[in-house]
Amino acid sequence: MKKAMAIFRRFLMSALFVLALMTTFFAVSGVEAEDISSWAKERELSFKQLHLTFKSLPKEKAEKTSLSAAKEIKNKPKKLEDAFDWSKYPKQKVTATGYTAGVESTGKHPHHPEYGLTYSGVKVKRDLYSTVAADPSVFPIGTILFIPDYGYGVVADTGSAIKGNRLDLYYETVEDVYNEWGKKTLDVYVIKKGDGSVTEEDLLKLNENKSMQVFRQKYKMAKE
Repeated sequence: MKKAMAIFRRFLMSALFVLALMTTFFAVSGVEAEDISSWAKERELSFKQLHLTFKSLPKEKAEKTSLSAAKEIKNKPKKLEDAFDWSKYPKQKVTATGYTAGVESTGKHPHHPEYGLTYSGVKVKRDLYSTVAADPSVFPIGTILFIPDYGYGVVADTGSAIKGNRLDLYYETVEDVYNEWGKKTLDVYVIKKGDGSVTEEDLLKLNENKSMQVFRQKYKMAKE
């Protein structure tokens, strides 16, 4: 009997608690009992819409960023060869080899007073604009060439074996000559015909040209 009374009291207390909770809810929300169902459905729909709105934001942003990056990569030239219309310049077929400042190419050792000096008097240089050797009767000293897969070449040197349509392209080491060039027959483009002279200042200005630094940086990274 006592056990039954205890269960009844617990049930009564629970019922009173639920009744008090509902009364408070109706008083605060202003919602009638019969409107509970519709109220709950409206709130549920609202929360779902809000969730979908926030969920869609990152996705749209990622898609826009992805498309923008794709366009940027597509429009950005990968190589100097693809950056300009070289066909507007006169072209000439040459046979090009590579050389260094060392004894294997010039017969001079590092301690020689003229080691690394070209016929024009400037020092050999491998940069965006590099020094190259040519026959002055074909390409006068100071001529600027564009040589595919090598870059710009400024005629600053000559050579006893460099006659006619031949070029010698400067590289810093023998390994570079063999690994990066070897010997090729190809068309080169005459960007500017030389007047017979070239100076260190001329080379510096060419290599420090602001509009060309993006290509120069790529060249420098390739060397490292």
